[in-house]
Amino acid sequence: MTVADERLVRTGVARRLLIRPELGAVVGAVAVFGFFASQSATFRSIEGVANWLDPASTLGIMAVAIALLMIGGEFDLSAGVLTGTTGLIMVILATRYGLPIWAAMLVALVVALLIGFVNGLIVVRTKLPSFIVTLGTFLMLQGVNLGVTKALTGTVQVSGLRKAEGYEEARALLAGTIPVGGTDFRVAILWWIGVTALATWVLTRTRAGNWIFAVGGDDQAARAVGVPAERTKIALFMTTAVAAWLVGSIMALRFTSVQANSGIGQEFIYIIAAVIGGCLLTGGYGSAIGAALGAVIFGMADKGIVFAGWDADWFKFFLGAMLLLATLANRFVRRYAEEVRH
Repeated sequence: MTVADERLVRTGVARRLLIRPELGAVVGAVAVFGFFASQSATFRSIEGVANWLDPASTLGIMAVAIALLMIGGEFDLSAGVLTGTTGLIMVILATRYGLPIWAAMLVALVVALLIGFVNGLIVVRTKLPSFIVTLGTFLMLQGVNLGVTKALTGTVQVSGLRKAEGYEEARALLAGTIPVGGTDFRVAILWWIGVTALATWVLTRTRAGNWIFAVGGDDQAARAVGVPAERTKIALFMTTAVAAWLVGSIMALRFTSVQANSGIGQEFIYIIAAVIGGCLLTGGYGSAIGAALGAVIFGMADKGIVFAGWDADWFKFFLGAMLLLATLANRFVRRYAEEVRH
């Protein structure tokens, strides 16, 4: 009896969908939307959609970058505070030292890339867990942000960005709005979509994407077949830093000021969104689209609870429940995918 090569066996559409890492996020997003839409007419209106896509956009940019890093088998606990660091650098240089806003943003980008590079270099050279390395970076940046801000302003806030040269142009590009159906949608939503599309293309259509999955799945095996594991991981940390710079710039331009404690605590929200989107904590599995959907779920829950007239304190409970359900769903999908392959 001849047995067909398993690589040549046709797989049904339903089975292919069931093994996708985004499955849990898709189901979750539909369920959350349906639930809150039934609770509030405002939630399902175009104004409501614009309202909950707003927080989802900036979270989504970071969640997608964190998802790439998690697929590569690493974590970055400094990502949240780095958004505040880059925003502070931009505002301080533009308001205190008179730099045009584009020049200030460029300096902030260089600093972000350097921090990402150092994080990645320490991780790959010392073999220390990225959790520990980036936790150290988190604490150092937190101290620098607070110390420098208080030394320059006497307070914990830097403001006055509206007067900087090039502010209006930069704000229109990164933090402005676009009218759709009589409702203003944030430009950040387009940046979020663009980042998600780019990350998806890299993961699914490029050699670099194969390297990311390889180093996250089995670092030693990846090295054995010629994958540049160290370069790949350093590049992933730098990618996360660029995303932090983008989000930090968007928020600074939107509010024209930055608090010294901006972004602290958000790093866990980014990881939660990536996990809800299908990423495994062990690496080697996940998707950018799933992380983006995780951010959508966060945005819907954040605003949906308010629209439904509930106590906002329930949001954390809802987020924790979604994390547990998503983790269980990811485990089921992963096991099913392995059974299908065998």
